[in-house]
Amino acid sequence: MKALIWAALLLGSAWSIPAPALNVFACEPEWGALTRELAGDAVTLDVATSALQDVHQIEAKPSLIAKMRRADLVVCSGAELEAGWLPQLIRQSGNSKVASGPGSFMATDQVVTLDKPSELDRAAGDVHPQGNPHVQLDPYRVLAIAKALAARLAQLDPGNAAVYTQRLADFSTRWQAAIPNWEARAAPLKGRKVVVHHASWVYLLTWLGVEQIGTLEPKPGVPPTSGHLAGLIEITKAQSALAILSAAYQDPKAGEWLAERTGVPALVLPFTVGGDDQAKDLFGLYDATLDRLLGALK
Repeated sequence: MKALIWAALLLGSAWSIPAPALNVFACEPEWGALTRELAGDAVTLDVATSALQDVHQIEAKPSLIAKMRRADLVVCSGAELEAGWLPQLIRQSGNSKVASGPGSFMATDQVVTLDKPSELDRAAGDVHPQGNPHVQLDPYRVLAIAKALAARLAQLDPGNAAVYTQRLADFSTRWQAAIPNWEARAAPLKGRKVVVHHASWVYLLTWLGVEQIGTLEPKPGVPPTSGHLAGLIEITKAQSALAILSAAYQDPKAGEWLAERTGVPALVLPFTVGGDDQAKDLFGLYDATLDRLLGALK
């Protein structure tokens, strides 16, 4: 009899646990990680890409279309970063509620972007008219985006508004405590110079006071060429570059080629959550990034 009573109580308890009210589709790992920080188990979460994928070029596979079809909220970088595949996913899913309005949340719409081109010229390569979309490596912008995302979650799911408010407060406290610690650690990097694979590091470098002196790509989105790389040898040496930076998803060969000819270390940084074993969440992403940059000073 006691066993039956306990079984009934447990079953009743299971029934009393509310199912998540929102289905969230995050385009990139950083926004999936931020959504989880703010929502916990109050939402179901699908993340479309991994740190080992170039989010400029994603195939609209049936599995992603199925995930988009059930989404109540899409959380992406925006600024046309996903222009090659996100509109196609939304169209093929037939899910009009995430095409615009409250169901569409673009991180770059919540902050001021950098690198807005003064004029549009496709001959200049893969340019973004609304500015550089890779905002995830500026902690101050991440905090602003977190506040806006928590408000959007509460708007769409008012029954869990208290959850989102509490989790935002907790995240904000921990994040704002981490920022001065990161900045103190990063102080030796200020004024140093780097070469980058793709022009995706502007927010990180601006925050840290590091100068970008060259890119491995001759134009944004154009693969490195031998002639262009040869032209970087002298500038990399002459300006005493700290490192040659690439993201986890990029082919490291070009950076390694330049490193062999200049003696400047080629560093692969995680770039987003999941980019290495340390970058398991947003806090780990920043810790791992600074660890690798500071390691180049030794």
